[in-house]
Amino acid sequence: MKNSSLQLERLLADQWEAWMRWDPLFAMQCGDHHYDDRLPEAGDDHYASWREQSAAFRQRLRHIDQATLPPSDRLNCEIFARMLDFEIAALDYHGYRLPISKAGGFHIFFPDLYLLTPFGTIRDYENFLARLEALRRYFDESIGLMRLGLRTGFVPPRVTLEGVDKSLQAHIVDNPACSVFFKPFEQFPATISGAERERLAASARGAIEGSVVPAYRSLLEFLEEEYRPAAREGIAASELPDGRLFYENRIRYFTTLDLSPEAVHETGQGEVRRIRGEMEAVIDKTGFDGSFRAFIEFLRSDPRFYVTTPEALLEKTALVLKRVDGELPRLFKTLPRLPYGIREIPVFSAPGSTAAYYQPGSGDGIRAGVYYVNTYDLKSRPLYEIEALSLHEAVPGHHLQIALQMELGGLPNFRRFSGFTAFVEGWALYSERLGLEVGFYQDPYSDFGRLSYEMWRACRLVVDTGMHALGWTRSQAIDFMAENTSSTLLNINNEIDRYIAWPGQALAYKIGELKIRELRAMAEREHGAKFNLREFHDVVLLSGAVPLNVLEARVREWISLHSD
Repeated sequence: MKNSSLQLERLLADQWEAWMRWDPLFAMQCGDHHYDDRLPEAGDDHYASWREQSAAFRQRLRHIDQATLPPSDRLNCEIFARMLDFEIAALDYHGYRLPISKAGGFHIFFPDLYLLTPFGTIRDYENFLARLEALRRYFDESIGLMRLGLRTGFVPPRVTLEGVDKSLQAHIVDNPACSVFFKPFEQFPATISGAERERLAASARGAIEGSVVPAYRSLLEFLEEEYRPAAREGIAASELPDGRLFYENRIRYFTTLDLSPEAVHETGQGEVRRIRGEMEAVIDKTGFDGSFRAFIEFLRSDPRFYVTTPEALLEKTALVLKRVDGELPRLFKTLPRLPYGIREIPVFSAPGSTAAYYQPGSGDGIRAGVYYVNTYDLKSRPLYEIEALSLHEAVPGHHLQIALQMELGGLPNFRRFSGFTAFVEGWALYSERLGLEVGFYQDPYSDFGRLSYEMWRACRLVVDTGMHALGWTRSQAIDFMAENTSSTLLNINNEIDRYIAWPGQALAYKIGELKIRELRAMAEREHGAKFNLREFHDVVLLSGAVPLNVLEARVREWISLHSD
Protein backbone atom coordinates (compact mmCIF):
# COMPACT_ATOMS: atom_id res chain seq x y z
CA MET A 1 0.00 0.00 0.00
CA LYS A 2 2.74 2.42 0.93
CA ASN A 3 4.60 1.93 -2.36
CA SER A 4 1.44 2.45 -4.45
CA SER A 5 0.51 5.56 -2.50
CA LEU A 6 3.99 6.99 -3.00
CA GLN A 7 3.77 6.24 -6.73
CA LEU A 8 0.47 8.08 -6.93
CA GLU A 9 1.76 11.01 -4.91
CA ARG A 10 4.77 11.33 -7.21
CA LEU A 11 2.61 11.05 -10.32
CA LEU A 12 0.20 13.76 -9.17
CA ALA A 13 3.09 16.05 -8.22
CA ASP A 14 4.82 15.51 -11.58
CA GLN A 15 1.63 16.16 -13.56
CA TRP A 16 0.87 19.28 -11.55
CA GLU A 17 4.35 20.71 -12.06
CA ALA A 18 4.13 19.97 -15.79
CA TRP A 19 0.75 21.70 -15.93
CA MET A 20 2.13 24.79 -14.20
CA ARG A 21 5.00 24.99 -16.70
CA TRP A 22 2.69 24.37 -19.65
CA ASP A 23 0.25 27.11 -18.58
CA PRO A 24 2.00 29.81 -16.50
CA LEU A 25 -1.18 31.92 -16.46
CA PHE A 26 -3.14 29.15 -14.76
CA ALA A 27 -0.20 28.67 -12.39
CA MET A 28 -0.44 32.28 -11.25
CA GLN A 29 -4.18 31.95 -10.65
CA CYS A 30 -3.48 28.88 -8.50
CA GLY A 31 -1.00 30.87 -6.41
CA ASP A 32 2.17 29.43 -7.98
CA HIS A 33 4.32 32.43 -8.91
CA HIS A 34 7.42 30.61 -10.21
CA TYR A 35 6.45 31.39 -13.82
CA ASP A 36 4.97 34.88 -13.50
CA ASP A 37 7.41 36.25 -16.11
CA ARG A 38 6.16 33.88 -18.82
CA LEU A 39 3.26 33.45 -21.18
CA PRO A 40 2.30 30.04 -22.53
CA GLU A 41 3.06 29.07 -26.08
CA ALA A 42 0.10 29.13 -28.45
CA GLY A 43 1.12 27.06 -31.48
CA ASP A 44 -0.23 23.67 -32.47
CA ASP A 45 2.97 22.00 -31.24
CA HIS A 46 2.24 23.33 -27.77
CA TYR A 47 -1.07 21.46 -27.64
CA ALA A 48 0.41 18.35 -29.23
CA SER A 49 3.10 18.33 -26.53
CA TRP A 50 0.48 18.53 -23.79
CA ARG A 51 -1.42 15.69 -25.38
CA GLU A 52 1.73 13.54 -25.31
CA GLN A 53 2.50 14.45 -21.72
CA SER A 54 -1.08 13.70 -20.65
CA ALA A 55 -0.98 10.33 -22.36
CA ALA A 56 2.29 9.51 -20.57
CA PHE A 57 0.77 10.43 -17.20
CA ARG A 58 -2.25 8.29 -17.99
CA GLN A 59 0.02 5.34 -18.75
CA ARG A 60 1.87 5.81 -15.45
CA LEU A 61 -1.48 5.72 -13.65
CA ARG A 62 -2.31 2.35 -15.23
CA HIS A 63 0.86 0.88 -13.71
CA ILE A 64 -0.18 1.73 -10.15
CA ASP A 65 -1.80 -1.14 -8.25
CA GLN A 66 -4.97 0.67 -7.21
CA ALA A 67 -6.32 -2.33 -5.30
CA THR A 68 -3.69 -1.71 -2.61
CA LEU A 69 -4.57 1.99 -2.19
CA PRO A 70 -6.73 3.43 0.60
CA PRO A 71 -10.21 4.64 -0.46
CA SER A 72 -9.20 8.31 -0.64
CA ASP A 73 -6.38 7.53 -3.07
CA ARG A 74 -8.60 5.26 -5.16
CA LEU A 75 -10.99 8.19 -5.51
CA ASN A 76 -8.09 10.43 -6.54
CA CYS A 77 -7.15 7.86 -9.17
CA GLU A 78 -10.67 7.69 -10.54
CA ILE A 79 -11.04 11.46 -10.84
CA PHE A 80 -7.50 11.90 -12.19
CA ALA A 81 -8.12 9.26 -14.87
CA ARG A 82 -11.36 10.94 -15.93
CA MET A 83 -9.64 14.32 -16.15
CA LEU A 84 -6.80 12.96 -18.28
CA ASP A 85 -9.12 10.97 -20.53
CA PHE A 86 -11.31 14.01 -21.16
CA GLU A 87 -8.27 16.20 -21.85
CA ILE A 88 -6.67 13.73 -24.26
CA ALA A 89 -9.90 13.18 -26.18
CA ALA A 90 -10.55 16.93 -26.42
CA LEU A 91 -7.05 17.57 -27.77
CA ASP A 92 -7.53 14.82 -30.34
CA TYR A 93 -10.42 16.80 -31.88
CA HIS A 94 -8.32 20.02 -32.14
CA GLY A 95 -11.07 22.41 -31.03
CA TYR A 96 -8.33 24.74 -29.75
CA ARG A 97 -7.77 25.76 -33.38
CA LEU A 98 -10.77 28.09 -32.94
CA PRO A 99 -9.38 30.31 -30.14
CA ILE A 100 -11.34 33.56 -30.52
CA SER A 101 -14.90 34.78 -30.81
CA LYS A 102 -16.85 37.79 -29.65
CA ALA A 103 -17.78 35.76 -26.56
CA GLY A 104 -14.23 35.08 -25.41
CA GLY A 105 -10.62 34.32 -26.21
CA PHE A 106 -7.10 35.46 -25.49
CA HIS A 107 -7.76 38.89 -27.00
CA ILE A 108 -10.30 39.54 -24.21
CA PHE A 109 -8.41 37.73 -21.45
CA PHE A 110 -5.12 39.62 -21.70
CA PRO A 111 -6.47 43.14 -20.99
CA ASP A 112 -7.69 41.78 -17.64
CA LEU A 113 -4.35 40.16 -16.84
CA TYR A 114 -3.22 43.02 -14.60
CA LEU A 115 -6.24 42.36 -12.38
CA LEU A 116 -4.97 38.83 -11.76
CA THR A 117 -1.34 39.79 -11.22
CA PRO A 118 0.33 40.60 -7.87
CA PHE A 119 2.01 44.02 -7.76
CA GLY A 120 3.85 44.27 -4.47
CA THR A 121 7.52 44.30 -5.48
CA ILE A 122 9.78 45.49 -8.27
CA ARG A 123 10.07 41.86 -9.35
CA ASP A 124 6.29 41.66 -9.77
CA TYR A 125 6.35 44.64 -12.12
CA GLU A 126 9.27 43.24 -14.06
CA ASN A 127 7.47 39.93 -14.42
CA PHE A 128 4.45 41.72 -15.84
CA LEU A 129 6.69 43.67 -18.21
CA ALA A 130 8.20 40.41 -19.44
CA ARG A 131 4.70 39.18 -20.22
CA LEU A 132 3.90 42.38 -22.11
CA GLU A 133 7.07 41.91 -24.16
CA ALA A 134 5.99 38.33 -24.93
CA LEU A 135 2.49 39.32 -26.01
CA ARG A 136 3.41 39.92 -29.65
CA ARG A 137 4.95 36.46 -29.86
CA TYR A 138 1.84 34.90 -28.34
CA PHE A 139 -0.45 36.71 -30.78
CA ASP A 140 1.74 35.72 -33.76
CA GLU A 141 1.61 32.07 -32.68
CA SER A 142 -2.15 32.30 -32.24
CA ILE A 143 -2.55 33.75 -35.72
CA GLY A 144 -0.50 30.82 -37.02
CA LEU A 145 -2.79 28.46 -35.13
CA MET A 146 -5.87 30.03 -36.71
CA ARG A 147 -4.32 29.81 -40.16
CA LEU A 148 -3.75 26.12 -39.53
CA GLY A 149 -7.38 25.90 -38.44
CA LEU A 150 -8.53 27.39 -41.73
CA ARG A 151 -6.39 24.92 -43.69
CA THR A 152 -7.69 21.92 -41.74
CA GLY A 153 -11.40 22.75 -41.66
CA PHE A 154 -11.65 24.59 -38.33
CA VAL A 155 -13.40 27.59 -39.83
CA PRO A 156 -15.28 29.90 -37.45
CA PRO A 157 -18.94 30.79 -37.98
CA ARG A 158 -19.02 34.36 -39.27
CA VAL A 159 -21.57 35.46 -36.68
CA THR A 160 -19.18 34.65 -33.82
CA LEU A 161 -16.68 37.22 -35.13
CA GLU A 162 -19.07 40.18 -35.20
CA GLY A 163 -17.72 42.94 -32.97
CA VAL A 164 -14.31 41.34 -32.43
CA ASP A 165 -12.76 44.15 -34.47
CA LYS A 166 -14.04 46.75 -31.99
CA SER A 167 -12.63 44.85 -29.02
CA LEU A 168 -9.23 44.81 -30.77
CA GLN A 169 -9.30 48.46 -31.85
CA ALA A 170 -9.72 49.51 -28.22
CA HIS A 171 -6.12 48.44 -27.56
CA ILE A 172 -4.49 50.04 -30.60
CA VAL A 173 -3.60 53.35 -28.96
CA ASP A 174 -1.29 56.20 -29.92
CA ASN A 175 -0.45 57.06 -26.32
CA PRO A 176 0.75 54.03 -24.28
CA ALA A 177 -0.39 55.73 -21.07
CA CYS A 178 -3.99 55.47 -22.36
CA SER A 179 -3.75 51.68 -22.67
CA VAL A 180 -5.43 49.44 -20.11
CA PHE A 181 -2.12 47.57 -20.01
CA PHE A 182 -0.53 50.68 -18.45
CA LYS A 183 -2.89 50.75 -15.46
CA PRO A 184 -0.51 48.92 -13.04
CA PHE A 185 2.04 51.67 -13.65
CA GLU A 186 -0.25 54.50 -12.61
CA GLN A 187 0.14 53.61 -8.93
CA PHE A 188 2.94 51.89 -7.05
CA PRO A 189 3.44 50.57 -3.52
CA ALA A 190 5.14 53.02 -1.16
CA THR A 191 8.12 50.66 -0.95
CA ILE A 192 9.08 51.35 -4.60
CA SER A 193 11.20 54.48 -5.00
CA GLY A 194 10.49 57.35 -7.38
CA ALA A 195 13.42 56.46 -9.64
CA GLU A 196 12.25 52.86 -9.94
CA ARG A 197 8.73 54.01 -10.67
CA GLU A 198 9.96 56.15 -13.55
CA ARG A 199 12.06 53.29 -14.91
CA LEU A 200 9.23 50.77 -14.73
CA ALA A 201 6.71 53.19 -16.26
CA ALA A 202 9.10 53.98 -19.10
CA SER A 203 9.62 50.27 -19.72
CA ALA A 204 5.84 49.76 -19.76
CA ARG A 205 5.40 52.49 -22.37
CA GLY A 206 8.07 50.81 -24.46
CA ALA A 207 6.49 47.35 -24.12
CA ILE A 208 3.06 48.69 -25.06
CA GLU A 209 4.45 50.52 -28.10
CA GLY A 210 6.74 47.69 -29.17
CA SER A 211 4.68 44.60 -28.35
CA VAL A 212 1.10 45.13 -27.19
CA VAL A 213 -0.11 47.59 -29.83
CA PRO A 214 1.62 45.73 -32.71
CA ALA A 215 0.11 42.46 -31.41
CA TYR A 216 -3.44 43.82 -31.50
CA ARG A 217 -2.82 45.56 -34.83
CA SER A 218 -1.57 42.31 -36.40
CA LEU A 219 -4.56 40.39 -35.07
CA LEU A 220 -6.94 43.04 -36.40
CA GLU A 221 -5.31 42.88 -39.84
CA PHE A 222 -5.54 39.08 -39.83
CA LEU A 223 -9.18 39.25 -38.75
CA GLU A 224 -10.15 41.71 -41.47
CA GLU A 225 -8.01 40.38 -44.32
CA GLU A 226 -8.06 36.60 -43.77
CA TYR A 227 -10.14 35.26 -40.91
CA ARG A 228 -13.50 36.97 -41.32
CA PRO A 229 -13.53 36.66 -45.14
CA ALA A 230 -12.90 32.90 -44.79
CA ALA A 231 -15.51 32.42 -42.06
CA ARG A 232 -18.48 30.15 -42.77
CA GLU A 233 -22.14 31.05 -42.88
CA GLY A 234 -23.05 27.82 -41.10
CA ILE A 235 -23.11 27.56 -37.32
CA ALA A 236 -23.10 23.84 -36.49
CA ALA A 237 -20.24 21.98 -34.82
CA SER A 238 -21.28 19.08 -37.06
CA GLU A 239 -19.78 21.06 -39.98
CA LEU A 240 -16.30 20.79 -38.44
CA PRO A 241 -13.94 17.84 -39.06
CA ASP A 242 -15.49 14.66 -37.56
CA GLY A 243 -18.33 16.99 -36.65
CA ARG A 244 -20.84 14.58 -35.09
CA LEU A 245 -18.13 12.82 -33.10
CA PHE A 246 -16.61 16.17 -32.11
CA TYR A 247 -19.95 17.39 -30.75
CA GLU A 248 -20.59 14.14 -28.90
CA ASN A 249 -17.15 14.55 -27.35
CA ARG A 250 -18.09 18.09 -26.29
CA ILE A 251 -21.24 16.74 -24.61
CA ARG A 252 -19.23 14.13 -22.73
CA TYR A 253 -16.52 16.66 -21.80
CA PHE A 254 -18.93 19.23 -20.37
CA THR A 255 -21.56 16.94 -18.78
CA THR A 256 -19.26 14.02 -17.75
CA LEU A 257 -22.03 11.71 -19.01
CA ASP A 258 -22.47 9.61 -22.16
CA LEU A 259 -25.51 11.33 -23.64
CA SER A 260 -26.63 11.62 -27.25
CA PRO A 261 -27.64 15.01 -28.67
CA GLU A 262 -31.13 13.63 -29.18
CA ALA A 263 -31.46 12.54 -25.54
CA VAL A 264 -30.26 15.93 -24.28
CA HIS A 265 -32.65 17.69 -26.65
CA GLU A 266 -35.61 15.68 -25.36
CA THR A 267 -34.65 16.32 -21.73
CA GLY A 268 -34.59 20.00 -22.52
CA GLN A 269 -37.99 19.96 -24.17
CA GLY A 270 -39.45 18.22 -21.10
CA GLU A 271 -37.95 20.78 -18.75
CA VAL A 272 -39.23 23.63 -20.92
CA ARG A 273 -42.77 22.28 -20.65
CA ARG A 274 -42.52 21.87 -16.86
CA ILE A 275 -41.03 25.30 -16.19
CA ARG A 276 -43.49 26.98 -18.58
CA GLY A 277 -46.33 25.74 -16.37
CA GLU A 278 -44.68 27.26 -13.28
CA MET A 279 -44.14 30.54 -15.11
CA GLU A 280 -47.81 30.71 -16.09
CA ALA A 281 -48.75 30.25 -12.42
CA VAL A 282 -46.54 33.18 -11.38
CA ILE A 283 -48.07 35.40 -14.08
CA ASP A 284 -51.47 34.66 -12.56
CA LYS A 285 -50.16 35.90 -9.19
CA THR A 286 -49.22 39.26 -10.69
CA GLY A 287 -52.76 39.82 -11.92
CA PHE A 288 -51.53 40.52 -15.45
CA ASP A 289 -54.35 40.28 -17.98
CA GLY A 290 -52.87 39.03 -21.23
CA SER A 291 -50.98 36.27 -22.98
CA PHE A 292 -47.58 34.86 -22.03
CA ARG A 293 -45.99 36.70 -24.96
CA ALA A 294 -47.64 39.95 -23.89
CA PHE A 295 -46.30 39.52 -20.34
CA ILE A 296 -42.78 39.00 -21.70
CA GLU A 297 -43.05 42.16 -23.78
CA PHE A 298 -44.32 44.02 -20.71
CA LEU A 299 -41.25 42.90 -18.73
CA ARG A 300 -38.90 43.89 -21.53
CA SER A 301 -40.37 47.35 -21.98
CA ASP A 302 -41.72 48.68 -18.67
CA PRO A 303 -39.30 51.27 -17.18
CA ARG A 304 -40.00 50.13 -13.62
CA PHE A 305 -37.79 47.08 -14.21
CA TYR A 306 -34.69 49.03 -15.30
CA VAL A 307 -32.25 51.55 -13.90
CA THR A 308 -30.62 54.41 -15.76
CA THR A 309 -27.07 54.40 -14.35
CA PRO A 310 -24.40 51.72 -13.91
CA GLU A 311 -24.02 52.78 -10.28
CA ALA A 312 -27.67 52.05 -9.57
CA LEU A 313 -27.38 48.55 -11.06
CA LEU A 314 -24.27 47.82 -9.00
CA GLU A 315 -25.90 49.16 -5.81
CA LYS A 316 -28.99 46.99 -6.23
CA THR A 317 -26.79 43.98 -6.93
CA ALA A 318 -24.66 44.67 -3.85
CA LEU A 319 -27.75 44.90 -1.65
CA VAL A 320 -28.96 41.48 -2.83
CA LEU A 321 -25.55 39.94 -2.16
CA LYS A 322 -25.26 41.42 1.31
CA ARG A 323 -28.66 39.93 2.16
CA VAL A 324 -27.54 36.55 0.83
CA ASP A 325 -24.35 36.67 2.91
CA GLY A 326 -26.45 36.90 6.05
CA GLU A 327 -28.46 33.78 5.17
CA LEU A 328 -25.59 31.44 4.24
CA PRO A 329 -25.18 29.84 7.72
CA ARG A 330 -28.76 28.57 7.49
CA LEU A 331 -27.79 26.59 4.40
CA PHE A 332 -24.15 25.62 4.97
CA LYS A 333 -21.98 24.18 7.74
CA THR A 334 -18.74 25.01 5.94
CA LEU A 335 -18.11 28.40 4.34
CA PRO A 336 -15.02 29.75 2.54
CA ARG A 337 -12.78 32.38 4.12
CA LEU A 338 -11.97 34.18 0.86
CA PRO A 339 -14.18 37.22 0.19
CA TYR A 340 -15.48 38.44 -3.15
CA GLY A 341 -16.14 41.83 -4.75
CA ILE A 342 -18.24 43.35 -7.54
CA ARG A 343 -16.81 44.95 -10.66
CA GLU A 344 -18.15 46.18 -14.01
CA ILE A 345 -17.36 44.15 -17.12
CA PRO A 346 -14.76 46.18 -19.09
CA VAL A 347 -16.23 48.46 -21.75
CA PHE A 348 -14.18 46.91 -24.57
CA SER A 349 -15.79 43.49 -24.10
CA ALA A 350 -19.17 44.37 -22.55
CA PRO A 351 -21.22 44.65 -25.79
CA GLY A 352 -20.58 41.02 -26.73
CA SER A 353 -20.45 39.66 -23.19
CA THR A 354 -23.01 37.88 -21.04
CA ALA A 355 -25.04 39.59 -18.29
CA ALA A 356 -22.44 38.63 -15.66
CA TYR A 357 -19.61 36.24 -14.89
CA TYR A 358 -17.37 35.20 -12.02
CA GLN A 359 -13.58 35.40 -11.81
CA PRO A 360 -12.13 33.14 -9.07
CA GLY A 361 -9.71 34.50 -6.53
CA SER A 362 -6.12 33.32 -6.37
CA GLY A 363 -5.11 30.05 -4.81
CA ASP A 364 -2.77 31.80 -2.39
CA GLY A 365 -5.65 33.85 -0.96
CA ILE A 366 -4.08 37.18 -1.94
CA ARG A 367 -6.73 38.13 -4.53
CA ALA A 368 -10.47 37.94 -3.84
CA GLY A 369 -13.04 36.50 -6.20
CA VAL A 370 -14.84 38.98 -8.44
CA TYR A 371 -18.45 39.04 -9.62
CA TYR A 372 -18.45 40.94 -12.93
CA VAL A 373 -21.70 42.74 -13.83
CA ASN A 374 -22.50 43.97 -17.34
CA THR A 375 -23.60 47.62 -17.22
CA TYR A 376 -23.63 48.06 -21.00
CA ASP A 377 -27.06 48.87 -22.50
CA LEU A 378 -28.92 49.18 -19.19
CA LYS A 379 -32.29 48.66 -20.84
CA SER A 380 -31.12 45.06 -21.32
CA ARG A 381 -30.34 44.52 -17.59
CA PRO A 382 -33.70 43.96 -15.87
CA LEU A 383 -33.93 44.23 -12.10
CA TYR A 384 -36.13 41.14 -11.83
CA GLU A 385 -33.10 39.01 -12.82
CA ILE A 386 -30.70 40.38 -10.20
CA GLU A 387 -31.52 37.91 -7.42
CA ALA A 388 -31.16 34.75 -9.52
CA LEU A 389 -28.12 36.05 -11.40
CA SER A 390 -26.30 37.09 -8.22
CA LEU A 391 -27.03 33.85 -6.37
CA HIS A 392 -25.61 31.98 -9.38
CA GLU A 393 -22.43 33.96 -9.98
CA ALA A 394 -21.44 34.84 -6.41
CA VAL A 395 -23.03 33.19 -3.35
CA PRO A 396 -24.15 30.54 -2.79
CA GLY A 397 -23.09 29.78 -6.36
CA HIS A 398 -19.70 30.10 -8.03
CA HIS A 399 -17.79 32.03 -5.40
CA LEU A 400 -18.87 29.88 -2.48
CA GLN A 401 -18.20 26.61 -4.30
CA ILE A 402 -14.92 27.54 -6.00
CA ALA A 403 -13.40 29.43 -3.06
CA LEU A 404 -14.32 26.60 -0.71
CA GLN A 405 -12.78 24.05 -3.06
CA MET A 406 -9.51 25.97 -3.18
CA GLU A 407 -9.38 25.91 0.62
CA LEU A 408 -9.79 22.11 0.89
CA GLY A 409 -6.28 21.37 2.10
CA GLY A 410 -6.74 17.58 2.16
CA LEU A 411 -7.18 17.33 -1.61
CA PRO A 412 -4.43 17.11 -4.22
CA ASN A 413 -3.89 20.29 -6.23
CA PHE A 414 -5.59 19.05 -9.37
CA ARG A 415 -8.83 18.70 -7.39
CA ARG A 416 -8.46 21.99 -5.52
CA PHE A 417 -7.85 24.15 -8.58
CA SER A 418 -9.67 22.42 -11.43
CA GLY A 419 -12.91 20.58 -11.82
CA PHE A 420 -15.74 19.45 -14.07
CA THR A 421 -18.08 21.95 -15.67
CA ALA A 422 -21.27 19.97 -15.02
CA PHE A 423 -20.60 20.14 -11.29
CA VAL A 424 -19.50 23.79 -11.22
CA GLU A 425 -22.34 25.12 -13.35
CA GLY A 426 -24.87 22.61 -12.05
CA TRP A 427 -24.14 23.78 -8.51
CA ALA A 428 -24.53 27.44 -9.50
CA LEU A 429 -27.91 26.79 -11.10
CA TYR A 430 -29.00 24.73 -8.09
CA SER A 431 -27.94 27.70 -5.93
CA GLU A 432 -30.41 30.00 -7.66
CA ARG A 433 -33.24 27.82 -6.34
CA LEU A 434 -31.82 27.89 -2.80
CA GLY A 435 -32.97 31.49 -2.57
CA LEU A 436 -36.53 30.20 -2.20
CA GLU A 437 -35.52 28.58 1.09
CA VAL A 438 -34.14 31.75 2.71
CA GLY A 439 -36.67 34.39 1.79
CA PHE A 440 -35.75 35.54 -1.71
CA TYR A 441 -38.04 35.89 -4.75
CA GLN A 442 -40.89 37.32 -2.63
CA ASP A 443 -41.73 39.70 -5.46
CA PRO A 444 -43.53 37.68 -8.18
CA TYR A 445 -41.59 39.47 -10.91
CA SER A 446 -38.30 38.40 -9.31
CA ASP A 447 -39.66 34.85 -8.98
CA PHE A 448 -40.55 34.97 -12.64
CA GLY A 449 -36.97 36.10 -13.30
CA ARG A 450 -35.73 33.04 -11.40
CA LEU A 451 -37.95 30.77 -13.45
CA SER A 452 -36.89 32.54 -16.62
CA TYR A 453 -33.26 31.84 -15.72
CA GLU A 454 -34.06 28.18 -15.10
CA MET A 455 -36.00 28.13 -18.38
CA TRP A 456 -33.01 29.73 -20.06
CA ARG A 457 -30.82 26.79 -18.98
CA ALA A 458 -33.48 24.30 -20.08
CA CYS A 459 -33.70 26.04 -23.44
CA ARG A 460 -29.94 25.64 -23.78
CA LEU A 461 -30.38 21.89 -23.91
CA VAL A 462 -32.75 22.38 -26.81
CA VAL A 463 -30.99 25.09 -28.82
CA ASP A 464 -27.39 23.90 -28.35
CA THR A 465 -28.19 20.39 -29.57
CA GLY A 466 -30.59 21.84 -32.12
CA MET A 467 -27.98 24.09 -33.72
CA HIS A 468 -24.99 21.78 -33.49
CA ALA A 469 -26.54 18.40 -34.31
CA LEU A 470 -30.18 18.65 -35.39
CA GLY A 471 -30.17 21.25 -38.14
CA TRP A 472 -31.58 24.28 -36.31
CA THR A 473 -30.82 27.76 -37.66
CA ARG A 474 -29.60 30.66 -35.53
CA SER A 475 -32.91 32.44 -36.04
CA GLN A 476 -34.81 29.36 -34.94
CA ALA A 477 -32.76 29.19 -31.74
CA ILE A 478 -33.23 32.92 -31.03
CA ASP A 479 -36.98 32.63 -31.56
CA PHE A 480 -37.20 29.64 -29.22
CA MET A 481 -35.37 31.54 -26.47
CA ALA A 482 -37.44 34.69 -27.04
CA GLU A 483 -40.70 32.77 -26.82
CA ASN A 484 -39.84 30.96 -23.60
CA THR A 485 -37.76 33.36 -21.48
CA SER A 486 -38.03 36.94 -20.28
CA SER A 487 -34.41 37.67 -21.20
CA THR A 488 -33.88 40.73 -23.38
CA LEU A 489 -33.15 40.34 -27.07
CA LEU A 490 -29.57 41.61 -26.69
CA ASN A 491 -28.87 38.95 -24.08
CA ILE A 492 -30.52 36.26 -26.20
CA ASN A 493 -28.50 37.15 -29.28
CA ASN A 494 -25.23 37.22 -27.32
CA GLU A 495 -26.05 33.94 -25.60
CA ILE A 496 -26.96 32.14 -28.82
CA ASP A 497 -23.70 33.31 -30.38
CA ARG A 498 -21.83 32.09 -27.32
CA TYR A 499 -23.36 28.62 -27.76
CA ILE A 500 -22.37 28.66 -31.42
CA ALA A 501 -18.79 29.53 -30.51
CA TRP A 502 -18.58 27.13 -27.56
CA PRO A 503 -20.37 23.88 -28.51
CA GLY A 504 -21.66 21.79 -25.63
CA GLN A 505 -20.62 24.03 -22.74
CA ALA A 506 -24.12 25.37 -22.25
CA LEU A 507 -25.43 21.85 -21.58
CA ALA A 508 -23.50 21.53 -18.32
CA TYR A 509 -25.77 23.82 -16.29
CA LYS A 510 -29.09 22.02 -16.49
CA ILE A 511 -27.61 18.53 -16.67
CA GLY A 512 -25.59 19.16 -13.50
CA GLU A 513 -28.46 20.85 -11.67
CA LEU A 514 -30.86 18.03 -12.49
CA LYS A 515 -28.42 15.54 -10.99
CA ILE A 516 -27.93 17.54 -7.77
CA ARG A 517 -31.68 17.99 -7.35
CA GLU A 518 -32.24 14.29 -8.03
CA LEU A 519 -29.70 13.35 -5.35
CA ARG A 520 -31.18 15.79 -2.84
CA ALA A 521 -34.69 14.40 -3.45
CA MET A 522 -33.32 10.89 -2.91
CA ALA A 523 -31.71 11.92 0.38
CA GLU A 524 -34.88 13.66 1.56
CA ARG A 525 -36.94 10.54 0.82
CA GLU A 526 -34.53 8.19 2.56
CA HIS A 527 -33.82 10.36 5.61
CA GLY A 528 -37.29 11.78 6.05
CA ALA A 529 -37.54 14.13 9.02
CA LYS A 530 -33.85 13.49 9.80
CA PHE A 531 -32.69 15.08 6.56
CA ASN A 532 -30.16 17.83 7.27
CA LEU A 533 -29.66 20.28 4.41
CA ARG A 534 -26.42 21.74 5.78
CA GLU A 535 -24.86 18.27 6.03
CA PHE A 536 -26.09 17.40 2.53
CA HIS A 537 -24.34 20.49 1.19
CA ASP A 538 -21.13 19.43 2.93
CA VAL A 539 -21.35 16.06 1.22
CA VAL A 540 -21.83 17.72 -2.16
CA LEU A 541 -19.15 20.40 -1.80
CA LEU A 542 -16.31 19.00 0.29
CA SER A 543 -14.92 16.72 -2.39
CA GLY A 544 -14.58 19.55 -4.89
CA ALA A 545 -16.00 19.67 -8.41
CA VAL A 546 -16.19 15.98 -9.31
CA PRO A 547 -17.76 14.07 -12.23
CA LEU A 548 -21.48 13.52 -11.74
CA ASN A 549 -21.15 9.75 -11.31
CA VAL A 550 -18.62 10.32 -8.50
CA LEU A 551 -20.97 12.81 -6.87
CA GLU A 552 -23.81 10.32 -7.04
CA ALA A 553 -21.72 7.56 -5.46
CA ARG A 554 -20.65 9.90 -2.64
CA VAL A 555 -24.22 10.98 -1.88
CA ARG A 556 -25.55 7.41 -2.02
CA GLU A 557 -22.86 6.33 0.46
CA TRP A 558 -23.83 9.17 2.83
CA ILE A 559 -27.50 8.28 2.55
CA SER A 560 -26.74 4.66 3.37
CA LEU A 561 -24.56 5.49 6.36
CA HIS A 562 -27.16 7.79 7.89
CA SER A 563 -30.33 5.80 7.17
CA ASP A 564 -32.14 3.80 9.82
